[in-house]
Amino acid sequence: MRKERLLIFVLFLAVVSNTSAQDLLTKEEAILQTLENNYDIILTENSLETAKNNASLYNSGYLPTLFTNANATYDINDSEATQISGDVIPANDLESKNLNASVGINYTLFNGLGRYYTYGKLKETYNLTELQARSVLENTLITLFSAYYEVARLTENLDNQKQTLEISKERLKRAVYGSDYGQNTKLDVLNAEVDLNNDSITYLGVHRELANAKRDLNIVLGADVNNEVSVDTTIVYLDDLYLENVLDKSIENNVDYLQAEKALELGEYDVKINNSGWMPNVSLTSSYAWSKNYSDPFNPDNPFSTVERYQNGLNAGVGLTWNLFDGGSTTTRVRNAKIAVDRLETQKDQQEEFLKRDVNNAWEIYQNALFTLKVQKVNVETNKLNFERSTEYYKLGQISSIDFRLAQVNLVNAELTYSAAKYAAKTAELVLLQLAGEIIANKQF
Repeated sequence: MRKERLLIFVLFLAVVSNTSAQDLLTKEEAILQTLENNYDIILTENSLETAKNNASLYNSGYLPTLFTNANATYDINDSEATQISGDVIPANDLESKNLNASVGINYTLFNGLGRYYTYGKLKETYNLTELQARSVLENTLITLFSAYYEVARLTENLDNQKQTLEISKERLKRAVYGSDYGQNTKLDVLNAEVDLNNDSITYLGVHRELANAKRDLNIVLGADVNNEVSVDTTIVYLDDLYLENVLDKSIENNVDYLQAEKALELGEYDVKINNSGWMPNVSLTSSYAWSKNYSDPFNPDNPFSTVERYQNGLNAGVGLTWNLFDGGSTTTRVRNAKIAVDRLETQKDQQEEFLKRDVNNAWEIYQNALFTLKVQKVNVETNKLNFERSTEYYKLGQISSIDFRLAQVNLVNAELTYSAAKYAAKTAELVLLQLAGEIIANKQF
């Protein structure tokens, strides 16, 4: 029965392990695929296009408005006229027609520079939208590589668990053979079988976690969630990161700090726009009009008859409006706009302090991660040597199966910890690059 259970598990392992190999998704390919298909980036591009339209000349108020009008009327009336003599002269079915058309232009010559500042604000609003789009892109890259490295970590874990499983299977075989030939006790077989079962459960758990992690990665990539994907587990670290440089670059390039600066600029535009309410507005209007009126042909016996009249001409005018007092609404708007500027300046200074804190915290996390990585690498090598010696001693019967299992578990734990440290250090590095505003320009993910 024990051999049958072992055979069933071996067959299951073969099915899982022989899943068709997938093409390796490189980090560069992952970035390109995310830029093309990620839903958040697509939505951000739509918002950026809208902001671009809002900042165009067509929305600036600098262009004139052209208009045209046309009318045609037709009247038929019955009338009567009483002359001085008292005679009443009726007139029935009198027809009259009126045709007119005009084309004109309206243009604001001056509105207290409000148009100038409004157009400047629209362009700066577009720049702010660009920064917001960049923020979405940076956060998406962080999300992408968090998911990518999680798949890589679990891939390595699955390989390690698979090796552990193979070792446990071999150990169970040796225990069974030793029991059959009287070299081992029944307890050794039971211990080996329990350990194999535990390793099998662990392997299945990691396999499930890996499948879930791949689905998470596909969401970021904008791919089908069930798309099978394999990733590159190679990690390259930067060797030119220094705290002072990161701090300097963060003040120059950090997207959150730049957004705070841009918000302050927009607030200053609001002050200027509201100040323009004190100034006069000058507008130009010009049009060309044409009209034609005529009724029944002229009849000297009909006092209602008129001659045809035709008129056309060009007219132009300049208008000035100056709101000398608006009940204090302009004063209120200007004061509130200045208060908003003070608040935005305070928020910018606060953002700078937050940024310094975040950079220093991220730097310590990064340094600790690098130190942990170095220590764990040595720990793996030490445990490998210990396991190799334990394997030899176990084969020679010089240590018990419990001691062998302890060496095996220590090696597995060391490899898992090293794998986690490897990707944690790279993630901490990317966070530093994001704070410095250089994650997009980074070439080593």
